[in-house]
Amino acid sequence: MIRVLIADDEPLIRAGVRTVLESATDIEVVAEADSGTAVVEQSRFHKPDVAVIDIKMPGLDGLGALEALRSTAPATKVLMLTSFGAEPNVMRALENGASGFLLKNCTPDELIRAVRAAHDGDAYLSPAVTRMLLGWVNPAATHRRTDAADRLAILSAREHDVLRLIAQGMSNADIGRSLHMSEPTIKTYVSRILAKLGCANRVQVALLAREAGLTS
Repeated sequence: MIRVLIADDEPLIRAGVRTVLESATDIEVVAEADSGTAVVEQSRFHKPDVAVIDIKMPGLDGLGALEALRSTAPATKVLMLTSFGAEPNVMRALENGASGFLLKNCTPDELIRAVRAAHDGDAYLSPAVTRMLLGWVNPAATHRRTDAADRLAILSAREHDVLRLIAQGMSNADIGRSLHMSEPTIKTYVSRILAKLGCANRVQVALLAREAGLTS
C-alpha cells in the first residue's frame, strides 16, 4: 500500500485529490496539510511514501516544504502540484529532489500514475511541464553542452545506452525490453547512473542528457 500525504491550502482541492487517490486500491491517504509547516510536521509523524504538495501555500510554501523534507523525511518522494502552466520554480523544485510536477488540471489517471511512479523511484512530469522544461534547455549552447558531456564521460557504454532511453521518457520496463535486459537490472543501472552523476532523479538525468545533445 502506498501511503500518501496531501498538502494544499484549499480544502476542496485536498478533498478532490483524496477522492481520486483513494479510488486506487493500492493507495492510502494517511494525512493532509494546509501549509508547508504542516507538511513537515505531518511527514515526520506519518512517514508517508509520497507527498503531493501544492507549490503555492501561505507561510512556508511547497518549495520550502520540499527543501525541509530532504533532511526531515528523506525517504518521502514529493510530487509538486500547481495550477500555473509556466511555473518558474519547476527547475528549482526538480533540483531539490522533487519526483515530479503536475498541473492541477491533470486527469485522475495521471495523478494516480504519478504517485505510483514516484513510489517506484521514477520521476513524473505532466506533458505540458515536460515541453516547458525542454524548451528552457538549449543544447546548442556550447559551454553547457561541453560541461554536460564532461559529466557524462564517466558513464560506461551500457550506462549511456540506458541514459539515452531515460531521456526519451521510457520507463524501466520499456528500457529493459528495448535493451533485452530484465527490469531489476535496469533499476540497478539507473541507480548507478544517478549516483555517478550526482542527480536526485530521472528528470535531472534527462535534462543533463538533453544539454549534452544526446536527445533532440
